[in-house]
Order: sequence, then C-alpha cells, then structure tokens
Amino acid sequence: MKIAVPDSAVEAILPAVADFLSAPKMVVGGQSCEALSGQTFAVYDPATGGEVAQVPAGGVEDVNAAVAAARTAFEGPWSNMSAMARQSLMLKLADLIEENGEDLAQIETLENGKNVMISRLIEVQSSAEYIRYMAGWATKIYGQTFDVSIAIPEGTKYQAQTRKEAVGVVAAVTPWNFPLNMAVWKIAPALAAGCTVVLKPAEETPLTSMYLAKLCLEAGFPEGTVNVITGTGSDVGAPLVAHPGVDKVTFTGSTATGKLIGIQAMKDMKPVTLELGGKAPMVMFDDMDLDLLGPAIGIGTMFNSGQTCTSGTRLYIQKGIYEKTLDIIAAIAGSLPIGSGMNPGNMINPLVSAKHQAHVKACISKAIEQGAKPILNGAAPNEGYYVAPQIFTETTQDMAIMQQEVFGPVISVTPFDDADEAMTLANDTIYGLGASIWTSDVNKVMRYVPKLKAGTVWVNAHNIPDQNMPFGGFKQSGVGREHGAGALENYLETKSVCVAYPA
Repeated sequence: MKIAVPDSAVEAILPAVADFLSAPKMVVGGQSCEALSGQTFAVYDPATGGEVAQVPAGGVEDVNAAVAAARTAFEGPWSNMSAMARQSLMLKLADLIEENGEDLAQIETLENGKNVMISRLIEVQSSAEYIRYMAGWATKIYGQTFDVSIAIPEGTKYQAQTRKEAVGVVAAVTPWNFPLNMAVWKIAPALAAGCTVVLKPAEETPLTSMYLAKLCLEAGFPEGTVNVITGTGSDVGAPLVAHPGVDKVTFTGSTATGKLIGIQAMKDMKPVTLELGGKAPMVMFDDMDLDLLGPAIGIGTMFNSGQTCTSGTRLYIQKGIYEKTLDIIAAIAGSLPIGSGMNPGNMINPLVSAKHQAHVKACISKAIEQGAKPILNGAAPNEGYYVAPQIFTETTQDMAIMQQEVFGPVISVTPFDDADEAMTLANDTIYGLGASIWTSDVNKVMRYVPKLKAGTVWVNAHNIPDQNMPFGGFKQSGVGREHGAGALENYLETKSVCVAYPA
C-alpha cells in the first residue's frame, strides 16, 4: 500500500501494522529472529505512554552473529555482485518502501510521536528518493590514472592508478528523531559503495528500521547484507562499535555519545563519520522579508517539535525589526495546535519519551532560574510526553539555554545592532551544524555567509536538507559529511596501484 493522502488523519491502525507490531523481529544473516537471550524490551507510544510492542533485547552474542553474517556477505555474494545488480536491488528496495509506505508511516508515528504527514513525506517518500539517488552512484565509482616520476631501476617505466574499494563491514548507529530516514542515510551509500551493514537503531524507535530490514529481505539482498539488531547502547551499540570485525563506524546522535564512539573507533583505527549535536543560529537583518517568518518558525524552529539537530534555536534579530518580529514569532509559535501526530493538523506533537520530556522541561526551568524570560503560556496535554512551545527573551550568552542542546520546541530571541556582533554571537557555541541568514541584501549574504562557522548555511530558509547537498558539522557538531557524491567516500578506501614494465 502506498502512502495515504499526506495530510489525512489516521482513523485506524492498519491490520498489517497491527500484525507487525505483535511480534517484530531483528534480522541477522538473512533470517528474522529473536534475541539469542530471548529477552525483550518495550517500545512506547509518546502520545499516550502506552506500550506499542515488545522488541528483542539484543546482546553481545547477537552482535557477533550479525557481524559474522555481514562479513560472509561482504566477502562472498555482495562483493561478487556487479554494480548494476547492486543498483537494481536498491531500486527494488525503494519501490518496496513506497508500496509499504502507509504501514511505515503509521509505525513511525506510533513509535516516535511525530506528525503522520512528516512520517509520510520525510520518513517514507524522502527515504525512497534517497535510496534511488544513492543507487545511481553504485555504477559511478571510479579511480584515476597518474603520470609518475620514478627513476629506478634504470630502464623501467611505471603505470600508476587508483582503485576505489568498499571499506567492508559498516556499523551504523542511528538516532530516534528521524528513525527510518536516518537508517536510510546510513544504509544507502554503504550499499552503493559495496559494503555490508549492521544497523543498531535507537532503542526508543527501532520499529521502522526492523521493517526496513524485512523489506531488504523481500527485495532479494543476499543474506547478511543488511542486519538490524535492537537493544540498548551498552548492550548492542558499544560492542558493535568495538567489534574487531567492523571496518567502519557511522553514527548520528548526541555529541557526548559521538565523542565516546570516536575514541573507540580511533583505538582500532576505524574510519568514523559522526553527525552530532547542534545549536543553530538564525540571524535576521532588518531588511528581511517578514512574510518569511511563517516558514522560519514552522520549519526552521518548530519542525518535528524542535527535535531536529539543525533546528534554529537561537534567533538574533536586528533591533530595527526586533519588537515587531518578536510579536509575530510569539503569535505563530503560540498558535500551533498541540496533539497526537495521527492528526496532521497538530503541528506540535509529543516528544519521543518520558526521559526526553523531562530533559526539555528541565532546560526550561533552568533558563527561568538563570534569569531568562518566558513569553508563552501555552498548555500541553496531560497524557503522553508533550511540552508546549516556549520562547525566551532577556537571555545572555552564558546561559545554558544559549549553549546547550534542548532538542524541543524551545527557542531564544536576542536583539542585535551591529552585524559583526551578530556573527560573533552566532558562532559562540561549541556547535557548528547549521545556521541561517535572513536578508534581502545580496551584499550581506556574500559578506556574512563566510563568517558563520557551520556545515550548512541557509539564506532566507532554514532546516531544509537535500540528498545532493553535503551535510555535516563544524566544531563539535561532527566529523565527515553525508549526502551527495562525497557520501560514498565515507564507505570507500583508496588503493594505489603501481605497475612496472620494461621501457
């Protein structure tokens, strides 16, 4: 079944979804399976706090089995498969994602809480498009030839070239904010490059990754090419990253966890890609088009209830428009409907878990304690893990709300006078993932885009990625880039070949 009309409400859970949720399985070596321990853990619906499913609680033995299966596939059928054949399987997977799109969208909203329209358009449709995009690169991996100046031994000439070869078995660890989409961001370029994958999804939201693994089997990928193990970070994530049979690690999540993963990867000299936290600034000059404030807030700051690593959490607004802009922003944020993601009319949905809800509430309380002024008084439903949008004024750069990642529907608004001062304020965090400038003056764009220390800088837009545009961070927002042709480089090794022959 393809996705329903994107903005249609979910009246009832589909029978196929209920059947899947009754006994979701891991996939190891081409087989749907329980954890070897037989243990499970619960996944909860953020809208109600009720249990959605019991999921296998994997452990070290499951990791060992999955890595062994991925190694067998890599050294066997997957490596022996032509690039065109890999591309065909990936295209089949994209088709299956669309065919099962409404199932996936409902499961995503059930486990994550997000608006079902986002589940349909981003988690499902964008994921299928991303796989098709990456599938095209499978047939376009190439090396180079070089002229060399080797003078010995006398009478010998040389031909030199490079080969691009798959790095091997990839450990992929994904976050809970865009579970299906993030899994695809890891799996698709790895498969296109010729690697095999062991995926560990976040324990809060493992279900769509498990469904994706099932679709990989249905598409006909060789056994062990894509493996999915569910469990905690300590029981599955840590042993997977440290496993000697893993050749490459890719992780999206918090900066704190990313640092630990990076240290472990370097102990084994494994290449690592880390897409980590953010504290994105939005710099609004007094010549900006105020009609853009709608998408600036709806997409730039409150999209996915603020649970986005590039979410615009710090707004710096030039004094000439500060008061008027603050009134508009407050009116927009304060009017966003709050409720279950199964109704696409609700623009603020529950946060992913009780633990994260408590974190966001604690950030709000600390901001007030440190002297920031909250200007909204919206109410959130008592059932589920909701937090109403909040805007803070009268902040200073040393406040936690200005320096630490909240990952919720919470923003700060600060006036500025001098543009260079605004750039200094915007860069004053440990993060550098995303940023934006809002102006109608192209001279300001050209002057100030280079001054912002961020992996992506939008102009008159914010929080909008594209599969062809490299994505990653400066500073403590990560290492490496995803998307585009360069994403394949994360999963390839460069081998120099030098052939000697008589002159």
